Amino acid sequence: MAINTTWSVNNMTHVDADGGVILAYWSLVAVSDGEGGEGATEGGKARFTYDASASGYIAYADLKESDVLGWIWEQNKEGDETADEYKARIEAERTAKVEAQIELNATQATGVPW
Repeated sequence: MAINTTWSVNNMTHVDADGGVILAYWSLVAVSDGEGGEGATEGGKARFTYDASASGYIAYADLKESDVLGWIWEQNKEGDETADEYKARIEAERTAKVEAQIELNATQATGVPW
């Protein structure tokens, strides 16, 4: 049985004048592909400041979801953690929650004895 994780940016707020993104809502969903429908989520919002004159600036109209997810991973990393390590850590935490649900469900049953 596999556990699939999916990151997504659900909504964003940007400045009309220059297309700078100032807020993004994101989520990570981890789900089992088994019959139990086990799942776990993580999500939040990220606020950004930007410089429209900076060389790496990307206006709203030119953004890809992967760009914004990269900003989110970078913003949420802890200590010496890299953005990729943050992403992997959160995915591992959600996967562990799904695995715990699968294990619990394997030891329980529902129904009535008659």
